[in-house]
Amino acid sequence: MLQQLVLYNSGWEEFIWKGKTYPLFQSLVFAILPLCLPCLCCSVPDFNFQGMGKLHSSFILPSIVNGVRNLSSFNFTLSSSVSTIATHMYVKGIPEKHDRFDNVDDALALFNKMIQKYPKPSLVEFTKLLTPLVRMKRYSLVVSMCSQLELSGVSHNVYSLSILVNCFCQLDRIDFGLSVLGKMLKLGVEPTVVTFSTLINGLVKASKFSLAVSLFDEMVEKGYQPDLITYSIILNGLSKIGDTDRAVRFLRLMEERGFKPNVVAYGTVIDCLCKNGLLEEALHLFSELKVKGNRPNIVIYNCLIHANFGQQKEVRRLLNEMMDNNISLDIFTYSILVDAYCKEGMVSKAEDIFGMMRKQGIGPDVVTYTALIDGHCLQNKMEKARGVFLLMIKEGCSPNIHSYNVLINGYCKAKMLDEAIELFNKISRTGPTPNNVTYTTLMQGMFQLGRVTAACKLLGKMLASGLVPSQVTCVILLDGLCKSDKLRVALKIFQTMRNSGLELDIIFYNILIDGLCKTGHIEEAKELFHKLSVEGLKPIVYTYTIMINGFCKEGLPDEAYRLFKSMGDNDCLPNSISYNVMVQGYFRNSSTLKATQLLAEMVEKGFSADLCTATLYADLLLRNDK
Repeated sequence: MLQQLVLYNSGWEEFIWKGKTYPLFQSLVFAILPLCLPCLCCSVPDFNFQGMGKLHSSFILPSIVNGVRNLSSFNFTLSSSVSTIATHMYVKGIPEKHDRFDNVDDALALFNKMIQKYPKPSLVEFTKLLTPLVRMKRYSLVVSMCSQLELSGVSHNVYSLSILVNCFCQLDRIDFGLSVLGKMLKLGVEPTVVTFSTLINGLVKASKFSLAVSLFDEMVEKGYQPDLITYSIILNGLSKIGDTDRAVRFLRLMEERGFKPNVVAYGTVIDCLCKNGLLEEALHLFSELKVKGNRPNIVIYNCLIHANFGQQKEVRRLLNEMMDNNISLDIFTYSILVDAYCKEGMVSKAEDIFGMMRKQGIGPDVVTYTALIDGHCLQNKMEKARGVFLLMIKEGCSPNIHSYNVLINGYCKAKMLDEAIELFNKISRTGPTPNNVTYTTLMQGMFQLGRVTAACKLLGKMLASGLVPSQVTCVILLDGLCKSDKLRVALKIFQTMRNSGLELDIIFYNILIDGLCKTGHIEEAKELFHKLSVEGLKPIVYTYTIMINGFCKEGLPDEAYRLFKSMGDNDCLPNSISYNVMVQGYFRNSSTLKATQLLAEMVEKGFSADLCTATLYADLLLRNDK
């Protein structure tokens, strides 16, 4: 019989198990019970939600069967990431008789032989068989075996159910993993720290970081003692969402609870700090790591070198420290250096690093080659970029789609559109498959060189390939049409985007308002500007500046000034460009007194006149002298 009660009170549901209250377990587990899995196809107890009536087994079991059907048709995709939970922990203390198999067929044959025996072998023997299959990443097979075990009358224990939880988490089905936890609680099988660690890891993998942290807190509150793996998982989750404050606090919490953070834990937080631009804090934690007797690894050095590249002195210090500690530069270090030097415009230094790594016997990979190609493209040295690209192929390193995108972008920027189209046609025939970036980059190049028809045809090809245009693609399309005197086409496409439910931000509106102003359709521009608040959008400084310029060009400087003055009321203070545009509008509409007064105000606020404003003011002075 069920020994648990599910209570509902003032909107807060609690799960009571063995006298303990589990609000999070209830919300996580029982919210998804209709999606239960094959191994739960037995003796589902009755539930009672106060105010909702009794849910009988006859109601739940069909849902379980449906869940089984869904599971069998689900296209499992194995995660390429390394599991942080060592699967041998699930059968800790159990001798591993079946540690090695020549192939999966051997394991299946053995399982079928064992399942047909009477009496059947103990669950321990089956667990010995399941564990190596998990190591072989045959997760869906293990799920099927667990289902067969239960249907054959073999009762599960905490080890086998924890294996099942791990398999579902590895198959990116955290919902089913949580259902197994529900099964454990109903059967009175007490989960272990490993069970919770596996679920927390699954939630982190599924980007459900807040739930992962909540489950961790609940676990600690109920008396479970997290191990180093559990702490590391949470630390990894906090770092992934860029929550630097909580990540650092969590590192301190580990120490307070008697767990000495290892190099990986420190490295995770240092990486998080670097990615969020907190370089000083990252270096401080790096120093602390060393003071506490830990030896930094190559991953941490690479992270710090990448983040600190603008500070050459610090980079040299880190590289020298690596050599002093006999830590050799790896392919990632060299690639970071090549990429950073290229982005800093120091391509010759990048080439020196590139040559050095080859002399050291470290073959450049696709990342290194692509970084150098990009460096030459940024310098508009397209022959050199093509030379590196051909060398890459000659050395047996296959370019990926990013490599092609970089080269296509370089050709477009250098106005070598025919070469860009030729390269695009090549990959369209032979691969790799062009992606959203490929199409968008080439489309932008076509618009910039006035090849509007070709750009529209390319968009058609993109749609025919099954790709959905990104927001960037749509922005480039509208901008290209507006700048190519195809304003009406752009407006129709814009309306289609709105009708289709595409989330349009202020950038889309700026493009069209600018296009309308430049073609003299100031009333339409004004109407679109006023629609922003209806759409839940706030104009930015650039939006106001477009409209101010549009009014001035139409001989309406006073209306332009009213809009200029209203910027502050909308928490959008004018900047240097706004002031210059307004001053120029007054000058061009012969409102010289107002222009000079606003110019004085602009200087008083710390803004400088640009070349155009200075020229107009100089012309005024010359006319006055005459």
